Amino acid sequence: MSDKFKIEIVDGSGRAGKLYTSHGIVDTPAFMPVATQGSVKALDSRDIESIGANIILSNTYHLMLRPGIQTLKDLGGLHVFMGWNKPILTDSGGFQTFSLGKLSHITEEGVTFRSHIDGSSNFLSPEMVIEYQELLGVDIAMVLDQCSQYGLIKEEVLKATDRTHSWASRSKLAHKGNGQSLFGIIQGGGDLELRRYSVNFLTSLDFDGYAIGGMSVGEPKQVMYETVELMGQILPYEKPRYLMGVGSPEDLVECVYRGVDLFDCVLPSRVARNGSLMTVSGRVNILNKAYKTLDGPVDENCNCYTCKNFSAAYLNHLFKAHELSGYRLATIHNLRFILKLMEDLRVAIQNNKLDIFREEFMYNYRSSNEAVRLSQKEKWMKNKLGH
Repeated sequence: MSDKFKIEIVDGSGRAGKLYTSHGIVDTPAFMPVATQGSVKALDSRDIESIGANIILSNTYHLMLRPGIQTLKDLGGLHVFMGWNKPILTDSGGFQTFSLGKLSHITEEGVTFRSHIDGSSNFLSPEMVIEYQELLGVDIAMVLDQCSQYGLIKEEVLKATDRTHSWASRSKLAHKGNGQSLFGIIQGGGDLELRRYSVNFLTSLDFDGYAIGGMSVGEPKQVMYETVELMGQILPYEKPRYLMGVGSPEDLVECVYRGVDLFDCVLPSRVARNGSLMTVSGRVNILNKAYKTLDGPVDENCNCYTCKNFSAAYLNHLFKAHELSGYRLATIHNLRFILKLMEDLRVAIQNNKLDIFREEFMYNYRSSNEAVRLSQKEKWMKNKLGH
């Protein structure tokens, strides 16, 4: 076992463990609320801690552009800057530069891109990304990688995978350590042969953990599940496994079942700001007429601050009146729902009942329509890129 990660018990492929960092211990499986720019939208650090989060994710690309890495270093690092004294993982910005499309240009040296804020030209190399994350003082750093859009021909996916490997080698050489963990990122798209190839190369570099990248980029769920299942079989048992950008409740259950330890996604907080609230039976729209006079919580099974103190009718009113507190209360609810789900999965593993938990959850939970989900994802990506 690694001195940074201990697996306590397994149930099938599911794992309950502990991730050790300079800012505390994270019980796994765990979900990381996304604080892209040093803030989980609509919440502050006290809110995040109150919902049970033990680790959050921020983003090197966004923090580089605003307020600037040196500014953050001068102000004491990212933990001090945002008033958060628990673990932080920072994404490298690989997905963000991928999302910029024509605004970015990728070469072996790195990525040249135009800022989505002011159009200025910027450059990121694997070594710069490592240096920036060390200056931020975060607990877990990610290597720079090249993500592939789902549906590319194999030759294009292989080219991106090889570049990811080259950048990973350079990142490992550049990383000083100093108590900070460094994770490699497995690429290969939906091609299981390329995924095996990527695992074989990156595990030879002996990273502290391994992320499964290039998922939730338009592929059908079954492709993701097959990829994750393979990763659960061939990634090093003793190292943490992190599935990037996945946060639908059904996906969390299915992927914990397949051996994933860490997750992050903007989905719970993003849909909350649109009035879509998560419950044990599926997502509900708080703007619906049925909630206008409902004098009870959105989810009677939820123990979050919102459900313990406010009625669904009140939330319905806040959203219809465009009151900012509605976004905060909805975000608290959704993130607490997800974090409680992770806690329940951990308990199920500890009690050797993961199979039963998975069956009962999937029986009761109404997943979003797959075709609608992919359509919404495409629209969101276009809006994000300004296309």
